[in-house]
Amino acid sequence: MMNLEQVKARFPEYARDIKLNLSTVLGGTGAPGLTEAQALGTALACAVAVRSNELAAVVEGIAGDKLDRARRDAARAAAAVMAMNNVYYRFTHFVGDAEYGKLPARLRMNVIGNPGIEKAEFELYSLAVSAINGCEFCIRAHEKVVREAGIGREGVQSAARIAAVITAAAGVLATVSDAEAAVAA
Repeated sequence: MMNLEQVKARFPEYARDIKLNLSTVLGGTGAPGLTEAQALGTALACAVAVRSNELAAVVEGIAGDKLDRARRDAARAAAAVMAMNNVYYRFTHFVGDAEYGKLPARLRMNVIGNPGIEKAEFELYSLAVSAINGCEFCIRAHEKVVREAGIGREGVQSAARIAAVITAAAGVLATVSDAEAAVAA
């Protein structure tokens, strides 16, 4: 398993800013308004959401015992359920017919009501994943719950920044991996 320094060493020069931002958001002070566990759980949910097993492993390595099994499971659950919900609710928003919003979703999403961790923290993970997936309806809903739970704008912004950096880093790593595979072939 690669650690953060090994992963960053794979970044080409054109992605220097992404590499620096990755160090910042995964560092102890890179997410103002969030606890270290909240920031790392958010980063894990984002890495899973962008399908980067490499970044997920790095985040879990950094987290060590700062993220217990319940938080790790909740981060993965947030990525999974938001993959479904963001598509569905983005559709109901984009279709432009309010009647769709009145129909029952008929989608199981029990984990949102019982995530195994504090609801606000799960909502924070869900907010970041919804930002990645571009679902305005879900972003607004999760941001409202997070703010009502006492996480300030700075914490919400940190979650969005983590989502942005993890997404960009995953894209760079995928491109580098594709190039490495092409050279090896």
